[in-house]
Amino acid sequence: MAKQHQRKQNKNEESLQAGIAYLNSNALFRMLDKDLNIGDRNMLGRNSYACVYSGGRIYLNRDVYLEPKEWAYIMAHCILHLSFGHFDAEHMPGYFVEKQDGSRSWEVRCNKSIWNTACDIYIAKFLQDIKFGKSVHENPALHFPIALNDERKIYQYLMENNYPEGDTRFSTLASGQPDMVGLDKPLEYSGNRQNRYISQFAYALAASVSDAVGKAGGHSKENAPNSPARRAAAWFIDHYPLLGGIAAHFKIVEDYQYCNRNEISIAAISVVDEEIYINPSVRYSEEEWRFVLAHEYLHAGLGHQERVQGRDHYLWNVACDFVINGWLHEMQIGMMPSSGLLYDEKLCNLSAETVYDEIITNMRRYSKLDTLRGYGKGDIMGGSAKGKIVGNATSMDDFCKSALQQGLEFHQSQGRGFIPAGLIEEIRALAMPPVPWDVKLANWFDVYFEPLERYRSYARPSRRQASTPDIPRPRYQVNEVLTDSRTFGVVIDTSGSMDAEMIGKALGAVASYSAAHDVSFARVVFCDAQAYDAGYLSPDDIAGRVCVKGRGGTILQPAVDLLERADDFPKNGPVLMITDGMIEEHISIKHEHAWLLPAGGRLPFHTRAPVFRFV
Repeated sequence: MAKQHQRKQNKNEESLQAGIAYLNSNALFRMLDKDLNIGDRNMLGRNSYACVYSGGRIYLNRDVYLEPKEWAYIMAHCILHLSFGHFDAEHMPGYFVEKQDGSRSWEVRCNKSIWNTACDIYIAKFLQDIKFGKSVHENPALHFPIALNDERKIYQYLMENNYPEGDTRFSTLASGQPDMVGLDKPLEYSGNRQNRYISQFAYALAASVSDAVGKAGGHSKENAPNSPARRAAAWFIDHYPLLGGIAAHFKIVEDYQYCNRNEISIAAISVVDEEIYINPSVRYSEEEWRFVLAHEYLHAGLGHQERVQGRDHYLWNVACDFVINGWLHEMQIGMMPSSGLLYDEKLCNLSAETVYDEIITNMRRYSKLDTLRGYGKGDIMGGSAKGKIVGNATSMDDFCKSALQQGLEFHQSQGRGFIPAGLIEEIRALAMPPVPWDVKLANWFDVYFEPLERYRSYARPSRRQASTPDIPRPRYQVNEVLTDSRTFGVVIDTSGSMDAEMIGKALGAVASYSAAHDVSFARVVFCDAQAYDAGYLSPDDIAGRVCVKGRGGTILQPAVDLLERADDFPKNGPVLMITDGMIEEHISIKHEHAWLLPAGGRLPFHTRAPVFRFV
């Protein structure tokens, strides 16, 4: 009996898999997202075929047998519920509601069961019209004396004629329950967000029709003329030297399925892969694509993927977008699309770092903005390009910077067009080597510890030269100052995530700069989950007294509290925090302070204090 059931189960699943293959062989449905999952009769009900959730998941009943074409029909039915926006509030029956601020919102008011039936009838008619698969439903046109070309009109007819709830003749479930799960919470979209299934279906339908017409006329995609995006890229190579070098190197990839998988709504760039991804379903003109491509080229040329420096990647991307779009608007390259781009006159002519500092003061607002890739996604894809070698042992990052610098020189020498002063300044800054982290740390020390003035004095034992041993000579000495006026605090994260090399490198720099600035002692506190006070240590003793303790999370607040409450620590003494950024809570520090983190380290909160990253 068990073997017989297993054979039947295998036969059902073989037919189901064949149905999936048939579905994917269709020019329209193979381009659509299909989150197909296997269920059983305990989940879906006896003699039920499938159901679809508002989030996109589709469950298929492996305990029923259907022919492959019938399975393809059932799956297409569920997919079309998503593609036609049947879960969307704006498509469901209802009315507008006036708000107190004068705006209007759509209020859904409908019988969810009857709405599901109306959508089922509409899809059944659609699938019969396009003659896809093998129908498991009756012909709906035989039952209703109205045109079945609008779900709302079908719904209205059903309501006016008291159509019974739970009709399963056009559903994929036999239980009398709606085959659309989630209608109790209709989907709403705000800002630039939209139903990706609808836009995906619109493109897939146009592409499949174009492909069919092309094949009928003896044309193939390979012989098709260049798209507006490709013509825009060619324009930069031929007519715009500032970005022509970068444009010549990057490959334009117009792959709808890739963009769909990676949630690229308009465009994105991967410097490490040397590719710019264009969503071909976006109907921009060539002028608009020039603006979009220039945007992506500047991301690469200005090294934005390398300059993130531990910042939040998405918010850093947003900051760079504001800066780039402000420049492109001034330069009048192409035409800025009416939607999908970030532009604010208040943020023009600022550096990306400055804009980022502005953004993180209002993260709630800026984290909801769209980049060219879409909501919550940065259009700067991939990791660092420093390890990517191009040509004669040149890194990809250096190549992009060099191409942009040479393009600027040629652009200006030929008088090809206006370039904002801020962009010129940033391009020229790329030619300057970055300031090493230890130099930045030394400058921080300079702010708090000015070099002590040296003077000659006979008060100390004299120095004598061998040639004139009888003549005493003055020696250099510095003005004596109180120890607590030239000291600072060091809080060292000694949890398990901080390795010995990391701590040694940081403390070596601290010790050397302390000695160079005549800082006799520093107050050192080790901390993992609790504080360990090491007291005042001389520069020579700092590096040799560290002991890694604990293997848990890092809580640095006790160490800060210990320093700030210590009677022998100056009230205006600066504090240097040394950690890898794996901190479990926000830290409150009243004293002036700075952070010393490893390269790639990132604090889990925003700080206006200086952050140095050692490499």
